[in-house]
Amino acid sequence: MATPQNTPMLTTSVCVPETVHGTHSFKIDRYDLHRGFGVGNCIQSANFTVGGHEWCIRFYPEGYNEDNKDYMSVFLQLKTKNIEVRAIYNLMLVNQAIQPPVLPSNFANFSDGPPVVFDTRNDKLEAWCFVAFKKKCEIEGSSYIWDNSIIIACNLTIITLKDAKEVEAGLVGDIQVPPSELVANLSKLLGSTKGADVCFKVQNEVFHAHEIILALRSPVFWAEFYGPKRIEHRHVKNIEDMQPGVFRGLLHFIYTDSLPTMRDLNASGYEEMLGHLLVAADKYDMKRMKSMCQRKLCQRFDQETVATTLVLAIQYNCSMLKDACIKFINSSSTVDGVVASKGYQQLKRECPTIFADMWEKATKARKF
Repeated sequence: MATPQNTPMLTTSVCVPETVHGTHSFKIDRYDLHRGFGVGNCIQSANFTVGGHEWCIRFYPEGYNEDNKDYMSVFLQLKTKNIEVRAIYNLMLVNQAIQPPVLPSNFANFSDGPPVVFDTRNDKLEAWCFVAFKKKCEIEGSSYIWDNSIIIACNLTIITLKDAKEVEAGLVGDIQVPPSELVANLSKLLGSTKGADVCFKVQNEVFHAHEIILALRSPVFWAEFYGPKRIEHRHVKNIEDMQPGVFRGLLHFIYTDSLPTMRDLNASGYEEMLGHLLVAADKYDMKRMKSMCQRKLCQRFDQETVATTLVLAIQYNCSMLKDACIKFINSSSTVDGVVASKGYQQLKRECPTIFADMWEKATKARKF
């Protein structure tokens, strides 16, 4: 059979984002000497390199400005000049009582929201920050201060968009498979009325959603919409036991497979929202979301909040979070502060049997 001579060559091109990941730990020794440092004054880490660019952490012990003088502030700054960089980042204060400490290398596969742009061209946006990073009164006497030092951990992923490469059809070895777009496509449906077939009324807010997506993500929604005991279909469903912000966070996870960033919340508001999201994840049997909430709460509690967090862990069967709380409470340097907290009274009242478990673990720890 003759082969057509003028058949055009079929080609395609693929643009694949490249990512480079890096971590940095910034330790501040002699922390007591930085008290009274003054609002707006910062301590800067050494420069570190990720993705071929220079970065540093700026730490404001007394807050970045007068509006946030009760908080520590932390910035991640791009030092390389005349460049625009897209990145995903996270900054955290390390709880040094948890051994080994939760350092950046332990959460390398994090995803804390969409990328942000650092831009040092013409004095544009060169830094992103947590202005209300941690309340100062929550740090004093806590295990975030260990041997008179604190550690700020940074996790950073640089995103580079490369020019598309032409690939000839049929040359299997040269075909580059682009990354999955499933999550990105589902994210576009979050809050959209297109194709939405169910509404939820939470207090005075209405949320549009898609039954099949909710059902595929949550066994509870599946049973509600498609199970043998499904409730008669109503276009608007009332949610009585949840705040609008929490339900919004639940939908965010369902459509994006990530927790909302919550960067607009201060430290106590952030921890409170994490607790509400954990309860929501438990209610709708979303195990991955529940585990992610546990991990973040393990990174956040202190002397004042650990007892309340332990009550939450016990009530919602969070074994990892429970063990981390008990280990923290049993630390000789933190137990007095925990006992003096309001959450400790709640722990005694609502979970009295946990003390036997705490004593047993403390005894085993002393044997080692």
